[in-house]
Amino acid sequence: MPLSEDEQRILRQIEQELEQDPTFSNRGYRVSRKRAVGLSIGLLVGLTVTVLGLGISYLVSFGGFVFVLVMAVLLESELRVIGRDRLASLPVSAWLGGASRPQRRDD
Repeated sequence: MPLSEDEQRILRQIEQELEQDPTFSNRGYRVSRKRAVGLSIGLLVGLTVTVLGLGISYLVSFGGFVFVLVMAVLLESELRVIGRDRLASLPVSAWLGGASRPQRRDD
């Protein structure tokens, strides 16, 4: 559903006010890329313990599996925040109309 002229004017006004605020970009939550890398390494270590633990004991392997699950959930939440951070850096106009591409007709 397209926005009315009044709604588009209000959005442009809000975007201009945010662009003029020099501290706006510094107030956002920044995600540490080091944490995402550390979680990825932890995930690989957990997978290794799971596979190699089968030769030692099923309890060691089960512990590695639980560790993998925890690392995967934490990594997923970090990647979700990183993606949200990247989306937040786009201007409002890209959110409203930039995502839709014109349809090509093969006539």
